[in-house]
Amino acid sequence: MPESSSQQTTQRASESSPNGRGGSSNGGAPGEGIDRRIEKKTFTPKRIGLALAGLLVVGVLAYLIYGAATGGQALNVERDKLTVSTVTEGPFQEFIAVTGAVTPRNTVYLDAVEGGRVEEVFVKEGAMVKQGEKILRLSNSDLRLQLMNHRTRLSEQVSNLQNMRFQIEQSRLQTRQQIAEMDYQVRKLRKEYERQKRLVEKDLIAPQKFEETKDELQYQKRRKKLTERSFRQDSLSQASRIRQMQQSVERMRRSFRTLQGTMDNLTVRAPRSGQLTSLDAEVGEIISTGSRLGQVDVLENYKLQAQIDEFYIERVRKGQTATTRPLGGEQRAMTVTRVYPEVKEGQFRIDLAFQGDGAPEGLRRGQTIRFRLKLGSPEQAVLLDRGGFYQSTGGNWIYALSDDGEAVRRPVELGRQNPEHFEVLGGLEPGDRVVTSSYETFGEADRLVLE
Repeated sequence: MPESSSQQTTQRASESSPNGRGGSSNGGAPGEGIDRRIEKKTFTPKRIGLALAGLLVVGVLAYLIYGAATGGQALNVERDKLTVSTVTEGPFQEFIAVTGAVTPRNTVYLDAVEGGRVEEVFVKEGAMVKQGEKILRLSNSDLRLQLMNHRTRLSEQVSNLQNMRFQIEQSRLQTRQQIAEMDYQVRKLRKEYERQKRLVEKDLIAPQKFEETKDELQYQKRRKKLTERSFRQDSLSQASRIRQMQQSVERMRRSFRTLQGTMDNLTVRAPRSGQLTSLDAEVGEIISTGSRLGQVDVLENYKLQAQIDEFYIERVRKGQTATTRPLGGEQRAMTVTRVYPEVKEGQFRIDLAFQGDGAPEGLRRGQTIRFRLKLGSPEQAVLLDRGGFYQSTGGNWIYALSDDGEAVRRPVELGRQNPEHFEVLGGLEPGDRVVTSSYETFGEADRLVLE
């Protein structure tokens, strides 16, 4: 009995012990009590997470080490879908591609020198005209009235001049007759004077009569002299009056001719032979002085007019050359003849003339022609063909073909460009082969494996 009671007490003490072992160390020998041991779990969630993270890091490191050893991320692409270009060395010509419009080299505008009402239109827009040919006729009642008034005043002035000449001529004739009469009287008295002088000396006549004859002779001489002097002065004065009147008449005639010319301007004529490319006038329409009526294109030669982006305004000068796309089977050289200073909507205008024999045959007004405008002299440089790769790389890198048939990403430095080539400043050498087509589908691949 005492022995079983002791075992029960020991069991209860063991179950109530917080550490699962015998609760009393006093009076109990080692090994006498039996304790149950609880073991900890090995694969806890925390340990599993740490293990997976470690494996991921190891995998990434292994991938990077493998990628570095094999040339980075690779992408398989079909060679036929790529554009491969060879880097070359040659003259680099900086130019811009421009589209110009054909315009006549000489265009003569039709302006209304005088205003009026359109009475008649002789030719239609688009017709070929010859120099001096009538195009339209205007009427102006005010000008017609002025012309009539001028004609009347001119007629009156001419009549006054004729009357003045007639009166002056009559006056001169009368004066000449008076002088002739006086001359006759002087000669007659002189003879009488000589005769009486001899008689007086012989006391055949009274001295008083001789003195009277002498005084009469002196009087007639003085009278003749004064009349001749007056005649000369009157002649000068009359000549001046006639000259002034003639000048007045001539001024009126010039004014009348000018007014006649003004009336003639009411008939609009072709200033040059060519094509009437525009005519803005209808019968009955009132046209103001100076209004633009149309234009005549002289078809002897053509030029090109083009709009250039204002970015190039400091680099385009008169005398620069350009080359057209093939016209009639051949390229044509042109020269910049004029650079317009005005900028509109971000563009400025230039004129170009064809060199050599002039414009090719068959050109039409408004026809568009593409050409290359040279911006400088050719320079020797390393050249790379333009392509879609530039949109993806900005010209900072490119896929260059290696000897093993792969295209490896390579940094490059590009300089100037024209519509055909880039100037290579570094990263490529003549003879290198590179992919110049678009890189949009290649992602971040470091290598392209060509299949």
